Amino acid sequence: MAKKIKAVIIDDMPLAIASLQKDIEDTALDIEVVGTAEGVISGAKLLKSVEPDLIFLDIHMGDGDGFDLLDIIDNKQYKVIFTTASRDHAIKAFQFSAIDYLLKPIDPELLKKAIEKMKGEAEEAPESFSGSITLNTQEEIRLARIDKIIRLEAMGNYTNFHFVNEPKLLVTKTLKEFERILPDHFLRVHQSHLVNRNHIKAYIKTEGGYLLMNDGSHVAVAVRKKPGLIELLSK
Repeated sequence: MAKKIKAVIIDDMPLAIASLQKDIEDTALDIEVVGTAEGVISGAKLLKSVEPDLIFLDIHMGDGDGFDLLDIIDNKQYKVIFTTASRDHAIKAFQFSAIDYLLKPIDPELLKKAIEKMKGEAEEAPESFSGSITLNTQEEIRLARIDKIIRLEAMGNYTNFHFVNEPKLLVTKTLKEFERILPDHFLRVHQSHLVNRNHIKAYIKTEGGYLLMNDGSHVAVAVRKKPGLIELLSK
């Protein structure tokens, strides 16, 4: 039997929450709304308490926007479907690897398709890692140990892998794709950088703030990522 999806709705309009919740129930898919919130701060608390699989997220809210919330949680375990009255943020939404971007009033058929898309991606994603990952380059197919990956760097539609005591490797897949499939201890600290937390030596506060990795390399940290990263490293 397929696992039921746990979802939350975060929207500052109670009527919009009620309407979306009914539409979700009407899809007759294996999905349950386990909580709702009406803002960024309350949304962050909700996510921490229920740990859902899927977030239905509004953009413009009283205490910030949906992107602020995603910066706060900084956790790629959540799938996101944006539900908004604004057409202006679709590109940015997909930079956050959104499943879909639905305009209000929500079309029930498009909602159902978005949920089915999320279910499909969840079924394709690996349940756990054996400790290795297959990397395709233009010259070879390599099986690499995940614990030996120090960091990944975006190079257009390619990704540079930096390993412990091995030459770097240019792989024919985007950084966004690796962010989706690698374990949670790989942190997206910048548009161009994904780092293995286990290989972070220090966070240097000077010169704008950057990570010093165990191999001596420096990795820039995006301004919007700093608060969440500092909180995570302080735990």
